[in-house]
Amino acid sequence: MPETTRRITPAALSPDAWAPFGWLPVADTDPRDGEARLEFLWDDVHVNRIGHRRDEVPVVPGGLSCRELFRHDTHTQVVMPLDVNSVVVVAPAQAEMTSPDDADRLRAFIVPVLTAVVLHRGTWHWGPYPVGAESVTLLNVQGLRYREDNARVDLAAVGASVDIVTG
Repeated sequence: MPETTRRITPAALSPDAWAPFGWLPVADTDPRDGEARLEFLWDDVHVNRIGHRRDEVPVVPGGLSCRELFRHDTHTQVVMPLDVNSVVVVAPAQAEMTSPDDADRLRAFIVPVLTAVVLHRGTWHWGPYPVGAESVTLLNVQGLRYREDNARVDLAAVGASVDIVTG
């Protein structure tokens, strides 16, 4: 299948823009606090630190190339960059990710340092990867057995790779 590589400029993170993919935690004094809940169907919630490096993904002029996505059908996931701004690519859980047209469903967001994002169960995602640095350390909340629930799609194989403009 011929590959079609599109360029995506990351959007600013906002509750409305992020809503198809998850939610942004709010202050405990916000009346919306508690409206959305984490889900762990295997009752295996786990908190740790993870990291991503720029050299894990292809670097292209002016950015990074997203050639694969992952998803977890049994749990939500929370990530928060601890040390540098990062970029994440997402697609709705309902996206099939089987054709070049699916690249139109991909969105990229800049996640500022110390900003948490929650991914709905099944949301396709890539990263977060560092912007303007070689690595990022992330606070991560996800299922301990995520390796058993870590679906992957090869975007290059379906002709849906995207380049993310980061600089």
